[in-house]
Amino acid sequence: MPLLSWMGLAFSRLALVVLWILHLLPLPALRATGVALGLAGWLLAGLRRRVGMINLRLCFPEQSEAWRRQLCRRHFVLFTQALLEKGIMRWAAPSRLKRLIRVRGAQQVDWHANKPIILLGIHNVGLELGSVGLCAQTNRAMAVIHSDQKNRVFGDFLIAARQRFGVSISRNKGLRGIVRLIKDGTPLFYFPDQDFGPRDSMFVPFFGNPAATTHALPRLATLTGAQVVPHFTLLTKRGYEVEIFAPWNNFPSGDMAADTKRMGEFIEAAVRRAPEQYFWLHRRFKTRPPGEPSVY
Repeated sequence: MPLLSWMGLAFSRLALVVLWILHLLPLPALRATGVALGLAGWLLAGLRRRVGMINLRLCFPEQSEAWRRQLCRRHFVLFTQALLEKGIMRWAAPSRLKRLIRVRGAQQVDWHANKPIILLGIHNVGLELGSVGLCAQTNRAMAVIHSDQKNRVFGDFLIAARQRFGVSISRNKGLRGIVRLIKDGTPLFYFPDQDFGPRDSMFVPFFGNPAATTHALPRLATLTGAQVVPHFTLLTKRGYEVEIFAPWNNFPSGDMAADTKRMGEFIEAAVRRAPEQYFWLHRRFKTRPPGEPSVY
């Protein structure tokens, strides 16, 4: 094994040891650690900071540059806190997870009816803990689609954490495997608010900017007969709060453009609830309409 690869592997394993140690801390101490490391990340991660600031200028042109910088810096802190708390997701007792994660509105869904369900959400800092917490609170195994990580050690760590209470299915399994899982009655967490390229996407406004948005959700709902249940996770002072909304009526409607637009409107509304918690460090506007230059 090349020296650099060996060093990377050793560093990754050491990082997991640190995560394991940190997960033993009470939440206030863990959050304080996240503040320190998050501020360091804000100073050191120049490329990600630049991406985040570009996204915020596009989405909040009415705000001052100082406001946007403060929000982006706050996001680095919250992102780091949630990252450290993945140790809780992986190793903490289910009883601790249930204490940290509050679920509201779960009674609107019959989780054990063995009917197809797609849980629509957004990429924010509470995504992972909220998903695992909902599984723990409802005593129901659910599934999430994951992208294969370049770092195999961290990739295996995340999969193991998710599989404690549910199923983690690779995006590389393709549509057929995902459809089969939903049809078999396993609720699927679905987060379509990232730029997956022009294939199977259409441009939908996101804070007034054209954003390549996958139209797989209405396709999945059509193929599986699943009800779409929007949900939102908020990182709070005491842990996390998951809010379940009523299942969507008349979805899919048969109009893919209208359905994708409806999905985009929900995503934007959810982001506005706590903009500092949204994942601004992703190049959301990477795919541009024909003839338009890159914003990054």
